[in-house]
Amino acid sequence: MALGSSAPEILLSVIETAGGLVGCPGELGASTIVGSAAFNLLVISAVSIYAVNEASDDSPDRDDTVPKGVKKIYDMGVFAVTAASSVLAYIWMWIVLIDQSVSSIEAWLTFVFFFILIGSAFGMDKIKAMQVAKDKLINGDKD
Repeated sequence: MALGSSAPEILLSVIETAGGLVGCPGELGASTIVGSAAFNLLVISAVSIYAVNEASDDSPDRDDTVPKGVKKIYDMGVFAVTAASSVLAYIWMWIVLIDQSVSSIEAWLTFVFFFILIGSAFGMDKIKAMQVAKDKLINGDKD
């Protein structure tokens, strides 16, 4: 979902960066990425939250322990990693762009941070899967 919604911005940024490697980079790339991230974070989250109401909660597999109209996040690990990484990414961007230039080391560190994010989210997902499997063994569930 994230790659599909951000693919045009990423492509524009790559084309602009590749076209101006010897000169000063333009503002299009950074502006589209930041704008897309802000849109995804704010507008898509707001629409998703607004879409949850009592009328949309009539599915047969609904969790009856949660009141109607309330959305519950069951797996907070990956959500917490993603939320913390989003905040850290904006702080890192601010630190990198204080001097109005990006060095090679800063660019490579940013690239490495992406894989740290992926690894952390994957690790949190595996931890949750192990907890669920352990709970099923303890409770004797066969699902």
